Amino acid sequence: MDTAALWQRYQDWLYYDAGLDLYVDISRIRFDDAFVASMQPKFEKAFQDIQALEGGAIANPDENRMVGHYWLRDPDLAPTPELKEEIVTTLEQVKTFAQKVHRGEVHPPGAAKFSDILSIGIGGSALGPQFVAQALAPSFPPLNLHFIDNTDPAGIEKVLETLGDPQHRPLKERLNTTLVLVISKSGGTPETHNGMTEVKAAYEARDLNFAAHAVAITGHGSKMDKIAESEGWLARLPMHDWVGGRTSEMSAVGLVAAALQGIDIDGILAGAKMMDATTRKADLKTNPAALLALAWYYAGNGKGEKDMVVLPYKDSLALLSRYLQQLVMESLGKEKDLDGNIVHQGIAVYGNKGSTDQHAYVQQLREGVPNFFATFIEVLKDKEGPALEINPGVTSGDYLSGFLQGTRQALYENGRDSITITIPKVDACYVGALIALYERAVSLYASLVNINAYHQPGVEAGKKMAASIVDLQVRVLQVLKVAGKPLSLSEVAEQADAQDNIESIYKILRHLATNDRGISLEGDVSQPSSLKVSQSA
Repeated sequence: MDTAALWQRYQDWLYYDAGLDLYVDISRIRFDDAFVASMQPKFEKAFQDIQALEGGAIANPDENRMVGHYWLRDPDLAPTPELKEEIVTTLEQVKTFAQKVHRGEVHPPGAAKFSDILSIGIGGSALGPQFVAQALAPSFPPLNLHFIDNTDPAGIEKVLETLGDPQHRPLKERLNTTLVLVISKSGGTPETHNGMTEVKAAYEARDLNFAAHAVAITGHGSKMDKIAESEGWLARLPMHDWVGGRTSEMSAVGLVAAALQGIDIDGILAGAKMMDATTRKADLKTNPAALLALAWYYAGNGKGEKDMVVLPYKDSLALLSRYLQQLVMESLGKEKDLDGNIVHQGIAVYGNKGSTDQHAYVQQLREGVPNFFATFIEVLKDKEGPALEINPGVTSGDYLSGFLQGTRQALYENGRDSITITIPKVDACYVGALIALYERAVSLYASLVNINAYHQPGVEAGKKMAASIVDLQVRVLQVLKVAGKPLSLSEVAEQADAQDNIESIYKILRHLATNDRGISLEGDVSQPSSLKVSQSA
């Protein structure tokens, strides 16, 4: 296609939202008019589906749940007065709590104010707050934010050891001014429970009252809610039953940490509300979420045949690709469609920031396997205040813009398609708008490919298998305790009634032995079946 034709195509498929001052450009995805026409019936259904969801239709039949993250930024849309009141009340609770912490009205025992936040969560309970914190937190926030987002004991220990403090106060003193957010809807999420238990033990080992530092963000009446109530935790804030983890950033899950850091949470909600409004238009060319869904469908042939490479050209948006990995992959990665057919849908997401990618994997993107489409996130505002000219008439920001445009052009010339989303600056409004844009694009795309974006049977299967391994470990240890003598792996498996799980038993015992847990493995480790296992007294 010659440059004149490309320029015309750019104008034909460049969406601009005057209210948000936001652009979505899908002109470098090579669909034609016939493809767009063929997709119109699918989009008519998709628009109806998302309207039904916003109206309160059951979206997660596995758990009989509605999906209402869009109500969080516009409570007037909630399907019942009770739900509206719950949203409004929770938001007010979040703001009031943050204000009291900032003023020192809520403070730790024996200290005037909290200095740090330790947020314990997994998946969306960590990825959303991490992304927003990197994007929007001031350089010197009222409280420094730290995360425990895994059940890795070394990682937990390192976070506790390195709680930020320029004065190098003793750990006891630092913990005493740290506010602990524990985030789990059910209260039974193993990773979060483990992190909470380890942190609680660290407080108790230093004669500190964990409850006086702890905030539960959890479902009404959950296990954690009951624990927090019985132990007298500092505060309890609700996680709504109808908000999934990957769409929870605008609930108490994300807003508490953001408000405590001094981030404009009203701005986040306002940006999302504006994006929701513009993406309700039942018209493909004037709905930016629909344009993204169209591009995704064409790029991957409606089957996710190509990966989505997300390239934000701004340091503050570096975690966007990680955030979108969960939102997109957990929502769209499904074995079966709504009719029960095996379809193996999904779009794999990865990314890094520009222009770091000029020196990382752009070489492969341009000349390697063409199994992807790119999404460039462009930010027009370089920085506040005047910029230094690196060369006459050229700033560092000009180079960054040049790298983006050059990479986009170099990819397209070699048969690699891309989308470009352009925002004027990174602030609370635009971060909220970006989150909402992708949430709604995911919902529309799911309808196009006839899957349920709001359940996660694969995640639940993984949790069940992990729990079964832990249960097996308990049985194996009981067998060894009763035996009182060395046993072969096959003997352990037989006595634990787990003959089909010898490999898992071997891995359990190897892990325990490595960590000095009273297990000895004797024999040739290259031949596990020859090993003898014993447990010390």
